[in-house]
Amino acid sequence: MKKQIKGTRKPPTPGASAKDVEAWTRTVMPEVQAIVARLDAIIREELSGLEYAIKWKRAFYGRPGKGWIIELAPYHVSANIVFHGGARFDAPPPMGEGSRYVKLHSVEEAEAPGIRAWIREAGRHPGWQ
Repeated sequence: MKKQIKGTRKPPTPGASAKDVEAWTRTVMPEVQAIVARLDAIIREELSGLEYAIKWKRAFYGRPGKGWIIELAPYHVSANIVFHGGARFDAPPPMGEGSRYVKLHSVEEAEAPGIRAWIREAGRHPGWQ
């Protein structure tokens, strides 16, 4: 029998602006600042009508009625871009289960066409509500 995991995490409340997220990118570890800043810019280029939040030292991007669709999680040597509806994608990101993610180690990896395609697809699927 599969073990059920009870989560206590509640989704963030929308409230941060794009400028708050930009300021947050300057506070992450220097090794991943450029990656996180570039991902933030790409997300805002590819998706309109976004809501923002900063919680748990992470940035969240959502759409009204769809919930939180993307999360940026910076670490010391990489940044994860988490797609909360990623399991529903036509070609889901390789890591994770319900929420799927990609671990990026460079700005060049963030610039990959597949990243932009997943970001656009995230805008079409429900996320974490």
